[in-house]
Amino acid sequence: MQKKIMNIKSNYDKYPSIKVEGNVISGWDKILTFLEGKGGNLKIAIECYHGVNSNEIKNAFGNKTSFFDTTSLFKSEEEIIRLTEPDITDDPIFGYITKLTLEDFLDEDKIKSVREEIQQSNEGLTVVCGPGALLCLPDADIKIYADMARWEIQLRMRKNEVNGLGVENKNQPVNLQYKRGFFVDWRVCDKFKKECLRQCDFLLDTNKPDSPNLVDMVTMQKCFTQAVKQPFRVVPFFDPGPWGGHWMEEVCDLETEGKPNHAWCFDCVPEENSVLFEIGETIIEVPSIDLVFFRSRELLGPKVEARFGKEFPIRFDFLDTIGGGNLSLQVHPDTGFIQENFGMHYTQDESYYILDAKEDTKIYLGVKKDCDAEDFINQLNEAQKSGPPFDADKFVNTFPVKKHDHFLIPAGTVHCSGKNTMVLEISATPYIFTFKMWDWGRLGLDGKPRPINIDRATKVIDYSINTDVAENELINQAEKVNEGEGWIEEKTGLHNREFIETRRHWFTKPVLHDTEGIVNVLNLVEGREVLVESPTHAFSPFIVHYAETFIVPAEVGEYVIRPYGESEGQKVATIKAYVR
Repeated sequence: MQKKIMNIKSNYDKYPSIKVEGNVISGWDKILTFLEGKGGNLKIAIECYHGVNSNEIKNAFGNKTSFFDTTSLFKSEEEIIRLTEPDITDDPIFGYITKLTLEDFLDEDKIKSVREEIQQSNEGLTVVCGPGALLCLPDADIKIYADMARWEIQLRMRKNEVNGLGVENKNQPVNLQYKRGFFVDWRVCDKFKKECLRQCDFLLDTNKPDSPNLVDMVTMQKCFTQAVKQPFRVVPFFDPGPWGGHWMEEVCDLETEGKPNHAWCFDCVPEENSVLFEIGETIIEVPSIDLVFFRSRELLGPKVEARFGKEFPIRFDFLDTIGGGNLSLQVHPDTGFIQENFGMHYTQDESYYILDAKEDTKIYLGVKKDCDAEDFINQLNEAQKSGPPFDADKFVNTFPVKKHDHFLIPAGTVHCSGKNTMVLEISATPYIFTFKMWDWGRLGLDGKPRPINIDRATKVIDYSINTDVAENELINQAEKVNEGEGWIEEKTGLHNREFIETRRHWFTKPVLHDTEGIVNVLNLVEGREVLVESPTHAFSPFIVHYAETFIVPAEVGEYVIRPYGESEGQKVATIKAYVR
């Protein structure tokens, strides 16, 4: 642990949960006993999300079950590689969002053969398990969906435990496994999940190995409904990086043994995070994207749903360089480029809200007014070819950084957070579309150079976002828009090219908010803790601690935030984001 930065005792909750009344069966022994009690000649379909360990499920059922693993029903690996090649591409990072469906991966003749075999078997349990189980056995007596959050899948990828849909790729480099998951496998499984989950009788939580939880769908629907009636938090996850720092280790109470640093945290990225539901004495974990799929209107609001569909458009994450190094010098593509080249609907517009900073820290933001584009790119390429280190200060503006600054970063802006800053990144949801131009000559944690994308960056840099624009449009654009007794509301951005609005409230007294039918995402950026309440007692009071991000579903409507506990009588602050 580094020297104390905040000199406070952490109260950050790493495992937030939502209480729900319902039924859950935990452990394989109890689950099997329950299923066997449903009858002697049952046919069970266990549809699996990518990453779910079907061998664990097979071992749990044992030899007394006729068990069919759907991996044997896929087309040949050669066929699937050809099928997915246009979406996977030969790029080490980027692919194209697939339009394939799960049906495209399965062999109809193999499915027909298994159906005939099952039809002839009338004794004991028959289980079809894996991706496509419900396509193989649509008339199953019991339908189960085995689910898993993407972060858990990534952890299993690092252990070489996960193959792609129909391909043996678990021993490939993790970046290639992730790319196939992001652009193909997760998209395919998400499409099918939207179609089939409502048909299922149970959801099977498989996030912890050999510790399954079986939840009936009535209870699961209660979970989804409860979540969108109250403020809630998703489960944050943390990871090291080559530029990582140590602020989060103290403030978020993180384990440091065996970790070189903690570079970033996904504190609110529903595509990747999970959500915990507390049912009696049991905690179940499901991907938070399920809420977006199955309660999109209540969560997002009809206006946001109409614009983005079943996608959560706002992302909050942390970038910690305190005690670390600069982020890579980078740029994000505009919407046209990301649509044409990657199949995404909208781009990675973003902003940096500074939670903390040491003295003499800086941010790189926008090219200098006299920047020569050709010279800029030539020197980047020379530096990448082992020439002299790139002189970023010659071409890119630098500005001093202090706590509570807000820097706006529309697509096309050359930018980079400097060392010794703690960034709350408030952004549009797409999050891997970063074109690195210069990584300060360092290696990744794997000892290899990180991929650089100067050629792509060349096509998307907006040289009109220069010194004048940065100074006049991108830095601390705060203006007071409202105030009352004990509170002030400020508009802080984002830039007029971006679809996210941000509002900061400074307050010593309770503040009334209203979602106005649009999902709100907030973070407590100043103060020990606050209490979020319903003026009509529609939900239980909800405690939020320093640096925690929380979601207020559109359906909530009015809510009040007040200083609480040690923060009572003190000046605290929240930053709120919503779709304009």
